[in-house]
Amino acid sequence: MELMETAFLLAIIAVLLLLLPYVWRIAQGPTVFDRVQALNGIGTKVPVLLVLIGLLFQRADMFIDLALALFLLNLFTTLLVAKYMRRKASSIPQEGAS
Repeated sequence: MELMETAFLLAIIAVLLLLLPYVWRIAQGPTVFDRVQALNGIGTKVPVLLVLIGLLFQRADMFIDLALALFLLNLFTTLLVAKYMRRKASSIPQEGAS
């Protein structure tokens, strides 16, 4: 195994280890906001994994296209969830309001 392949493999393992706290936050998150933030973090790390896998297999061109699509999907999904949560929070009556 070449030095670059070893470096890419170690980077992939490191990113996978960085995903573990996000998975834990999704499972244990006390609020829905914690879970959404963890999903957003995972949505940011998975395209990085795709690029590293593409570099490992020497097919970065194909994997970069997929990673860009996932980055955009993550962005729009986060914005839609935030808009939904804002709309839902504004429809809940406040305590003490008349």
